[in-house]
Amino acid sequence: MKSAEAEGARAGGAFRLDSTTPGAVPRAFDAFRSGWQTQVGDGFPLPAFSRATIDDFRVRTRATTVGDAAITDIEGASAIRTAGTAGGVEDQVRLYAVYRGAWTLGGARDGVEHTVSAGQFLLRHVGRPSHFETAPGTTARVIVLPAAMLTPLLGDRVVTGPADLAEVRLLVSHANMIHATMADLGAAGVRAARGALLELAKAVAGRGFDDAEPRLAPVLAQAAKDLADGMLADSGLSPALLARQLNVSVRTLHRAFAATGESVASYIRRRRMEEARLALTAPAGSLSVSELAAHWQFADSSHFIRTFKKRYGRTPTEYARWARSARG
Repeated sequence: MKSAEAEGARAGGAFRLDSTTPGAVPRAFDAFRSGWQTQVGDGFPLPAFSRATIDDFRVRTRATTVGDAAITDIEGASAIRTAGTAGGVEDQVRLYAVYRGAWTLGGARDGVEHTVSAGQFLLRHVGRPSHFETAPGTTARVIVLPAAMLTPLLGDRVVTGPADLAEVRLLVSHANMIHATMADLGAAGVRAARGALLELAKAVAGRGFDDAEPRLAPVLAQAAKDLADGMLADSGLSPALLARQLNVSVRTLHRAFAATGESVASYIRRRRMEEARLALTAPAGSLSVSELAAHWQFADSSHFIRTFKKRYGRTPTEYARWARSARG
């Protein structure tokens, strides 16, 4: 990231800071606190942090607020530790998803300390501020939500499980979309983004996705696309596989894609073709046409060539020759 981000950049409720490069951000913790207070707001107050955290604050973070909800991504090169349990009341529900390292949380309502390890998530209601600390190298996402709609479903339970749980995957995919689009959303878009965020958090709490909720169709489609993009070379990739991974029916998945104007199968074909086109423009040593066809799961070279020419107006060989000449 550019050092300009370290000063905090406001974009529709967004804040960024990167102090992981030594010396890039003078008084890094002060820059973080100032940017957070100015751009995230009083609805999400910071706790008191330990002196060690303040003195060695090497963190890459971004936060986006969606009304009374917030999404924070944290990559901490250094450890982060609060100075102890503060007073006051925090009537919030929080989800912690940890991808590297570990995040230890002091007891909130249940009085029991919880450690969220890499690959795990934890969802719970927070009634009052509690102590927390992270191990060096921790990468995590924290989603803060208003409690009113979630506590009747969640109660005093602490919900934990793998971070790749289907419902968590959907929630994370929607959070990614909010990070990417918040700057362009109007008031109606913010309300819709917040509503979908709450519905997906309810799905995590109840371990079930309400496939009749229309606000969730775009979220489901995007989550399926994200999942498919990582499996394009897999011969087993199919609508049924994606539906199974996301814990929904194939019919529900098709219905979600219908709103995008593209079927699941069409999306997979288009993305495979795009990746094959990019491979053709790679430097010397790229795969042959027959190898590309096999790698991206086309039935045979002839089918690949016909499909490629129909989409791009040239055969793969012609396209590769044209790309090389364009590069000079």
